Amino acid sequence: MSGRLTVGPSPIQEGIYKTCLLSSLVRRTRSSSLTLVVSTPPSSSSGLSSAEEDFEAAREKALSLGASKVLIEDLRREFVEELCFPAVQCNAAYENIYLLGTSLARPVIARRQIEIARQEGCVAVSHGATGKGNDCVRFELAYYALMPEIKVIAPWRIPEFYNRFPGRKDLLAYAAEKNIPVLQTTKKPWSMDENLAHCSYEAGILEDPAVTPPKDMWKLTVDPMDAPDAMEKFTLYFEKGIPTKLVQADGKTVTDPLDLFLAINAIARRNGVGRIDIVENRFIGVKSRGCYETPGLTVLRLAHMDIEGLTLDREVRALRDAFVTVGFSKILYNGQYFSPEREFLSAALEASQKTVNGQVEVGCYKGNTIILGRSSETEKLYDATQSSMDELGGFEPTDTSGFIAIESIRLRKFGQAKMERGEKF
Repeated sequence: MSGRLTVGPSPIQEGIYKTCLLSSLVRRTRSSSLTLVVSTPPSSSSGLSSAEEDFEAAREKALSLGASKVLIEDLRREFVEELCFPAVQCNAAYENIYLLGTSLARPVIARRQIEIARQEGCVAVSHGATGKGNDCVRFELAYYALMPEIKVIAPWRIPEFYNRFPGRKDLLAYAAEKNIPVLQTTKKPWSMDENLAHCSYEAGILEDPAVTPPKDMWKLTVDPMDAPDAMEKFTLYFEKGIPTKLVQADGKTVTDPLDLFLAINAIARRNGVGRIDIVENRFIGVKSRGCYETPGLTVLRLAHMDIEGLTLDREVRALRDAFVTVGFSKILYNGQYFSPEREFLSAALEASQKTVNGQVEVGCYKGNTIILGRSSETEKLYDATQSSMDELGGFEPTDTSGFIAIESIRLRKFGQAKMERGEKF
């Protein structure tokens, strides 16, 4: 194949799939130029001592494998502001539990990859996602929406690749044969995918859903059993459903969106918050076991859900939960972010959040996020005197009799019909 090709999107000093893919692509395509894109760096300033990405090492490694040019892009701010915060606004969760940490990163990565493809004059783009997972769908649907004429090379759907490398042991053997440095070993038989908000673990020993993940697998968060014995308290402020300010226990205030996200991440990580171990339904129809760490988003979502209880109208919340939350989560998971339905739901989401203004007192303690209180200076839906059990507060109890009489009309009819048919409740 002739012409230029962009390969993306993850840091190749860790990813055996992308590392071997890049080496093989250079040999197979003989492209006149090849660009590797390394995007959405993981969580620096995390507050933990775990190693962070060495992007200069990634640059050197990519060049040594045959890339003619390497572009390292910092997409953290748009990732937080355009994807993570809207996910918080709609309480996004796939199948009611997965906070979409991997899914959220794909739109910003794919968009930047296509932008680079245009500016570099590339004729094709590529990714390292396998044919069984969700990411191949996510990346390619985004590519085609953003650049309909682009060609996509998906090596793990090409027989030459997947027949040669049917499993991770084959990739490790190839890396050894070609003297390609990789971090993966047979002692840690699982795959990882990390970004600023999240780390996912799957494959290898995790493919048996009955196997308990080893303690040393988890990378981002402290084991809850080893977390501090004292609760860490802080206050989160929301404006129109967006986290706008964090006040920590020592009085430190953070308002910049990226810095706020990093600070919440650090608090959640050192307190063991954000781990889940689930079996989910992939878009392609296969069930998959995944272990996920999503520390900061877990805290922000729970705090946001709480402030909505105080400030959001009941019917607006019900409609948002039934349509926007479910629809937005499904769209993110299935890779349809660049679609007319996502734009429609985003507009509805923004309208639903106009009154979600206030502050939430939060504590993190040994894997738990605990709501300690909430308040709003602008929204007055909650009336303490009206809901009090110690005073009437302008509420007329006899009005409830008429309310119950009206609400019971259809239920009386229902009960009467069942009795006439001789049916039991």
